[in-house]
Amino acid sequence: MPEMRFEIEWPDGTRATCYSPSLVIKDYLEPGQRYKLDDFIARSRTALQIASDRVERKYGMPCGRALGQLREIERVGVHFADMPDANVTVLSFHE
Repeated sequence: MPEMRFEIEWPDGTRATCYSPSLVIKDYLEPGQRYKLDDFIARSRTALQIASDRVERKYGMPCGRALGQLREIERVGVHFADMPDANVTVLSFHE
């Protein structure tokens, strides 16, 4: 499967490189776009779950790295939940 990484910037300016085992993330996020925190988390959740499901169909088990990445996005996102107008910017994709 074609894996990729995508770089994001959290509301506090911190940058992170995230992992997806599938290019499906391109269907949900776009470089240069800013997403409201809740929208970014929801889009990431959908895309990474689809990616994990694709791995499961091919290899018989879900993708632990995709699900771990989702947990990390959710964990960090909680820190900004009370921040008004919290946005996450997708900086780039790396295939």
